[in-house]
Amino acid sequence: MKLTTLLITLLISSITAVAQPFPSVEENIPYLVTFGADGETSWGDDDFTQIFFFSIPKSHKDPVYIRVYDPGTSGEVDEAKGEFNTYTKFSVYGGTGCVSNDAARSQNPTGEFKSGNLLANKTFSDEMDQEWYSFGPFNPTSGELSSRYGGYIIKFICEGVSGNDGNLYKYYLSTSPTENKKIEGGNAFTFEYTFRLNEDPTEVSHIYPYVDSLVLSVKQSNFDYDSDGDIKFTTVARLAVHLTMSGNDVWVHGEHKILQKEKETSFDIQFVKRLDDPIKRNNVTFYFKNNYDEALPFFGVPIGGKPNPTTTIKIIPK
Repeated sequence: MKLTTLLITLLISSITAVAQPFPSVEENIPYLVTFGADGETSWGDDDFTQIFFFSIPKSHKDPVYIRVYDPGTSGEVDEAKGEFNTYTKFSVYGGTGCVSNDAARSQNPTGEFKSGNLLANKTFSDEMDQEWYSFGPFNPTSGELSSRYGGYIIKFICEGVSGNDGNLYKYYLSTSPTENKKIEGGNAFTFEYTFRLNEDPTEVSHIYPYVDSLVLSVKQSNFDYDSDGDIKFTTVARLAVHLTMSGNDVWVHGEHKILQKEKETSFDIQFVKRLDDPIKRNNVTFYFKNNYDEALPFFGVPIGGKPNPTTTIKIIPK
């Protein structure tokens, strides 16, 4: 475990992102999605809560801001279900237990997932349409120091408090309250991802789970993909492993053995929409668990970089 922790720390500290929006440029995901608590799960959000963690390198000493684009629910970015009536609460946590608490890293928002010290919170209704709202400033040391995740960790929880509309939004980890200015070596990660797929069926979305040295197998779980094409993953050793994909309002699961060469690398999970009659406004939820039943983190900037498979053998599903 110490070796794995050291490796993750070194890989995270070596990252120099061109920019730090989350979802990231590498992911090619237009927006995160959280529906109001009165929404229907058939619209793609299984629990109306999304938790992100922001990693700030220990070497960074200046205040940081977490900026949210379009935090309210109104206008053309968001998904209306009748008249807009949704309230969304954003809460920021740091301190001991922020990420080290087991409940905080679960794919389900249950138990003590709001662990740590509350640093800030704000509830939005229909305001801030296509505008940025900045939380902060936060001293990096107000986060929980974690060598495993690359520095000081600040937790950001988005909850659909009421209403039934879909709030589509994105984040930026910044050194400025008024501009998007990157933090060298900064990153963000989540343990369950709910997001909007691209409307253009030629655009492929990606998410990047990190698989450490102790993982023997992984179990993928995806929800409400609406059978919209294909889901597959690429690794440093395999070109394309096709995953079981979900239909409407259902979970599906599939287990996959991990090859030795794939340990301590990032996987590239790709969502390839069908070209013929693709689903419009398609939201999907996804998580990855190891053989110890622990959810694995998806990093906005893939740890160690995108995997480039060395094999030319394509894996064909039975």
